[in-house]
Amino acid sequence: MVTHPVRAVDSPGGEPEATVSPFEVIGGLFAGGGVAVLSGAGLSTESGIPDYRGATGRLRRAEPMTYQTFTGTAAARRRYWARSHLGWRYVAGALPNEGHRAVAELEHRGLLTGIITQNVDGLHQAAGARRVIELHGSLGRVFCLGCGERTSREHLDARLRAANPDWEGRVAGITPDGDAIVDDAAAATFRVVDCESCGGLLKPDVIFFGENVPGPRVEDCYRLVERSAGLAVFGSSLTVMSGYRFVRHAARHGIPVVIINHGATRGDVHAAATLDAPLGVTLTALAAGLPPAPAHSQA
Repeated sequence: MVTHPVRAVDSPGGEPEATVSPFEVIGGLFAGGGVAVLSGAGLSTESGIPDYRGATGRLRRAEPMTYQTFTGTAAARRRYWARSHLGWRYVAGALPNEGHRAVAELEHRGLLTGIITQNVDGLHQAAGARRVIELHGSLGRVFCLGCGERTSREHLDARLRAANPDWEGRVAGITPDGDAIVDDAAAATFRVVDCESCGGLLKPDVIFFGENVPGPRVEDCYRLVERSAGLAVFGSSLTVMSGYRFVRHAARHGIPVVIINHGATRGDVHAAATLDAPLGVTLTALAAGLPPAPAHSQA
């Protein structure tokens, strides 16, 4: 665990207070309650789902699907759904890790105003968290580009299995988006199904690269940050603006930001404390040392 001591501000008497550890600063923020959490892919790596830029990242091996590519050609959609069909089994089988369970425990104790997650794996909810804004959507749902109908991924999985009873693809790896790396020749023989209601194109209910997060969802996140006493970032490098904007928003409003992540982040300059540490064991220790929220901070 890498820790960088944080020196508190000078006391009213002019004498500097003692140096405190980042873990103590973070714990102190949560002890007062009213904290919003922003989580990223690094929180799910201990559940076997790789991240984009950390030690398990595979962005260099497989470029993520863009909205323009997906909607551009039938071949691109066939390749995507072949990969996603196999990769979905890994995501659906993933279990919440200690980090997800610790965040859920913090919520149950009344210490959180809510959770903004950049992840699409549903593991916060599987761990028992309830107030979760899925910034980039969820792989557990499917969206029709024609009529807008949303259906469950389990239902689509059954339809795809029925449409491809003899299809097999060898999985060479899993990408951060939950797709399997599959040979192009095998993907080319995969049969895609369309919307049962209107015959329109189906896509996972997630935000692809090149696609904007819906405005109302972004505004919900801004309001969550504004009504919080602090913002805690868990497992995100904050490289993309999608999540980083909420850190900047907190900083502009004088709301303290704390960060636990493997490696430096784009938001470190705005943070009152940063901690380079494994998420599972660190968040478990954090939750274990905190009592329920004070009555005045209950959200």
